[in-house]
Amino acid sequence: MNWLSHIGKQASRLASLELFRYIGPGFFVTVGFIDPGNWVTNVAAGSQFGYSLLWVVTLSTIMLIVLQHNAAHLGIVTGLCLSEAASTYFRPWLRHLMLGSAMLACISTALAELLGAAIGLKMLTGLPLPAGALLSCCFAGYMLFSKNYRRLEKWIMGFVSLIGLAFLFEITLAQVSWGASMKGWVVPNVPLGALPVIVGVLGAVVMPHNIFLHSEVIQSRQVQEQGDSAIRKQLKFEFLDTLAGMGAGWAINSAMIIMAAAVFHSRGIRVNELPQVTETLVPIFGSLSATVFAMGLIFAGLASSVTAAMAGGSVFAGIYREPFDIADIHSRIGVILTIVGGFCAILILRDPFKGILWSQIALSLQLPFTIFPMIWLTSSTAVMGAYANRRYGTIVLLITGLIVVGLNISLLVDLAR
Repeated sequence: MNWLSHIGKQASRLASLELFRYIGPGFFVTVGFIDPGNWVTNVAAGSQFGYSLLWVVTLSTIMLIVLQHNAAHLGIVTGLCLSEAASTYFRPWLRHLMLGSAMLACISTALAELLGAAIGLKMLTGLPLPAGALLSCCFAGYMLFSKNYRRLEKWIMGFVSLIGLAFLFEITLAQVSWGASMKGWVVPNVPLGALPVIVGVLGAVVMPHNIFLHSEVIQSRQVQEQGDSAIRKQLKFEFLDTLAGMGAGWAINSAMIIMAAAVFHSRGIRVNELPQVTETLVPIFGSLSATVFAMGLIFAGLASSVTAAMAGGSVFAGIYREPFDIADIHSRIGVILTIVGGFCAILILRDPFKGILWSQIALSLQLPFTIFPMIWLTSSTAVMGAYANRRYGTIVLLITGLIVVGLNISLLVDLAR
């Protein structure tokens, strides 16, 4: 009996070790939705509306898991990233619309990432925003031109851990109403004037560039060349990886709103810019709290600027039906367009906080141009063969897409009034 127990424990240990071989892509993508854009929208949500918009993070994360798993599904089965698949299977007008808007979304994302890191550096050192953004550009370029996927994955997972620890520290200092938090997570509530923030939070969590990036990172492993058994195993472990990564992102995004609600909303403070956060934290909790917040923002900006630039390289390379490869000219052009485009946009911004917030709304407006073409690809037997989405899977994906469209329409109507 002891012998059988020992065998069982060994098998369990080996299964756990095998899981770690597949962990990475989900956490690599996670950093994209705990980026400075999320910091801005979440701090705005918490400081203006307290705990009442936590449900948006819950809904967005569920939608994110569905969409990211579907994007990874495409990459595992076909060996193509989403951009390559669009160029292979779509007519020119559709792929130009989809991939052109996706490139703009990557640039919009890079704006938020680079600016967030620059704001964090300014909080910590007083460095001017353009100089901080330029340093962030250099960091992203260095990391990507190092040509090492695995090293990038380890760096990103490290950054995610540090960001999570930063907000865990902040929450331990605040007097949190956990009852209000529990209610906020599960009870939908749309306070007056909250719609732009709700759509901003949605765009900051469910991000177009992350959908492209997940399919790119997972397809780089070329599992489809190893046969059906390898595909099935990768699909199983990929879903666990996605759940773990997205779950960590949900916790960190929730922590941002909770911290803002407990510290700012409870005191009637409406946050209009990120430096205001540290200025407010110092007299309440001391300089260490403000330093930890700024460091977390820097980590978030640097890590997510890398993933945004990589996504831009993937989208641009896919236009030419090529996978991302930093040694290839098309991937390099995509990376440079993303980073330089984001940096140039920063130079002309008058209000950094509003610039980041509206960049996230722009991402939400682009999402339908990414989601519905992807659903068509992954539901097509011509593309996916026996691994095409089943009917219930397609229905869930379509409902997710329609929720995004509905929120976008509501926002446009609200802005037109």
